[in-house]
Amino acid sequence: MSRGRRAEILREVLDAFNRHDLDKIMSYFAEDAVFEAPRGSEPWGRRFIGKDEVRRGLATRFEGIPNVHYGQDDHFVCADRGLSEWTITGTTVEGVTVDVRGCDIWTFNSDGLITRKDSFWKIREP
Repeated sequence: MSRGRRAEILREVLDAFNRHDLDKIMSYFAEDAVFEAPRGSEPWGRRFIGKDEVRRGLATRFEGIPNVHYGQDDHFVCADRGLSEWTITGTTVEGVTVDVRGCDIWTFNSDGLITRKDSFWKIREP
């Protein structure tokens, strides 16, 4: 799969995130995918292993920030790795406004499916 197609996939995934279309998002992931969320008790945040767990982990984003939106995005790919930069905005169910820069580091398998999504967000301080 070409580097251009992989970059296109990253844009398509982001678009699906903005539509909150979890089925479409998951169609890009391999069965053995791993998602590392930015928050958690471990140095890597919280890790979800396997497609069902990745789906559960990603669903929590929509549950916790019901109006979540990713904008000001840029994507690039080098071999089987990709990077997406974005600004995430929304309001949590607790009423906290989110407006931070972040990025995802992606890994693709030889079929062009995503095998890893590692997310990072800036931490804003008052």
